[in-house]
Amino acid sequence: QEHEVEKMFTLKPGRLPQADVKNVIFFVRPRLELMDIITDNVLREDRGRSPQRDFHILFVPRRSLLCEQWLKEQGVLGSFIHREQYSLDLIPFDGDLLSMESESAFKECYLESDQTSLYHAAKGLMTLQALYGTIPQIFGKGECARHVANMMIRMKREFPGSQNAIFPVFDTLLLLDRNVDLLTPLATQLTYEGLIDEIYGIQNTYVKLPPEKFAPKKQGEGGKDLPTEPKKLQLNSAEELYAEIRDKNFNAVGSVLSKKAKIISAAFEERHHAKTVGEIKQFVSQLPHMQAARSSLANHTSIAELIKDITTSEDFFDNLTVEQEFMSGIDTDKVNNYIEDCIAQKHPLIKILRLVCLQSVCNSGLKQKVLDHYKREILQTYGYEHILTLNNLEKAGLLKPQTSGRNNYPTIRKTLRLWMDDVNEQNPNDISYVYSGYAPLSVRLAQLLARPGWRSIEEVLKMLPGPHFEERQQLPTGLQKKRQHGENRVTLVFFLGGVTYAEIAALRFLSQMEDGGTEYVIATTKLINGTSWIKSLMEKLEPAPF
Repeated sequence: QEHEVEKMFTLKPGRLPQADVKNVIFFVRPRLELMDIITDNVLREDRGRSPQRDFHILFVPRRSLLCEQWLKEQGVLGSFIHREQYSLDLIPFDGDLLSMESESAFKECYLESDQTSLYHAAKGLMTLQALYGTIPQIFGKGECARHVANMMIRMKREFPGSQNAIFPVFDTLLLLDRNVDLLTPLATQLTYEGLIDEIYGIQNTYVKLPPEKFAPKKQGEGGKDLPTEPKKLQLNSAEELYAEIRDKNFNAVGSVLSKKAKIISAAFEERHHAKTVGEIKQFVSQLPHMQAARSSLANHTSIAELIKDITTSEDFFDNLTVEQEFMSGIDTDKVNNYIEDCIAQKHPLIKILRLVCLQSVCNSGLKQKVLDHYKREILQTYGYEHILTLNNLEKAGLLKPQTSGRNNYPTIRKTLRLWMDDVNEQNPNDISYVYSGYAPLSVRLAQLLARPGWRSIEEVLKMLPGPHFEERQQLPTGLQKKRQHGENRVTLVFFLGGVTYAEIAALRFLSQMEDGGTEYVIATTKLINGTSWIKSLMEKLEPAPF
């Protein structure tokens, strides 16, 4: 409104909403299906009205020839006075988290060999360096990481003037391919934020929850007016309570909430002791903060109850037990009874695919006989159209036959200490608390890079896909950082292909460790969980119309 914007609308087919304005600006991702909606909007515009409205289109993050050609074929390209691009690469989601929100990045890179999203990642990193100084050290693991590093080095060579003389904020950049660690997103996240995402799905820091838990309880009405609209809440660290519990294991959240409840009710009790005008004034001045804390507590207590209903169910427990058996290396090489039962009962397909892929990854691929059995069962139960999805999962390395004849996972698991038997969920001493036993491989790599360095795990790095490398970037003279005693190093970890909330929690845990010495900032192409990730690899086959 400060910049004279009248109204904002979501893009949808049909006539544009009424608004007394001269200019209409479309802000869109360069995708063909969106061009059809825009075409529809433009063609339905009332040409007879005066004054005529002017159209403009802004592509985010890049202009697309294909989209413009499409608009031209539909005969509407001429209606746009300005056709520009808006370079929005990395979007800040929190104080330590940036995402490109490009949901198809993993599929494009690994299935379609389309590296556009890697170019955007490199571009975003260049912008970051222009703002926060050149990052002196780059480490990476994986094919995509290598590409991004090469593009960054090339961009730096081609635009020598783009370096600002700024003391570097980041000491190290770690580029990690998602396919170096395919296991982590498949497992069920067990942190508070991770479970909210697993069960309800967090979209751009917002979550939609079933409304009945949030209805204000009024006396004597007997709940006749239950809200039907889902309750939409924003989740980020600006909310004190959420910042405290988001990264805890769910089993440790209850005790924090009950402690907070006692503190808040004690604070409200204070009002009875306020005698003098000064004391009353002080109490009143604290009221807004106390009321915000109380409503925040009420919300999170409701969310925790909703989650607890699910985590205490038999099905959740059985599913988790199988996951943990696979991750600790039990019976990964034969057909699993639980998975067979789930297929027979026609549980949601994504749940089945996550488990089968998890088994495959924990066994460096499945024996052909086991793999064929699973495929047959899935296709016969859920329909043959899913053969394309199974093909995609195989291409991505998630569900594949064991080729080398031997299983590397146990070696990787032991060397990197990926499975910890004695997990302290209340006061964790290791990152494995985020999955109640399994330490995310990606985060373990980051942790070992900081100390003692990757040389100690050369053998295991060779077993993981893609090259590992190190690059140094020259800093302009006088900008080398002299580290003060006790000052932390800052590492930017960039996940190419997506990152889960549990991995973010594990990195935050490493940042907070007393003797850690490293602070982490996280960047990614997309915030994902197992469900959204598998969904992005599924082929939607429309049944024939006849």
